[in-house]
Amino acid sequence: MSNFSKTKSTKRFTYTVNRNFTSKKAGANTVTIATNSSDNYYAAGTSSMTMTVKEAIALQSFLNATLVSE
Repeated sequence: MSNFSKTKSTKRFTYTVNRNFTSKKAGANTVTIATNSSDNYYAAGTSSMTMTVKEAIALQSFLNATLVSE
């Protein structure tokens, strides 16, 4: 398995994961969160944030620990 890409869209955001399991280059494994331009909720318009998969896993761990439903 060398390449993997998956996208999920909601009303306000589009989430994209790109993985290249054989590449050793920086930036080959990324997670991007982008705002959707059709939503007027954000005054700044469209913007996106890209992070490494390692950073995304740290974010996931933080969210899982913080957003626990009781």
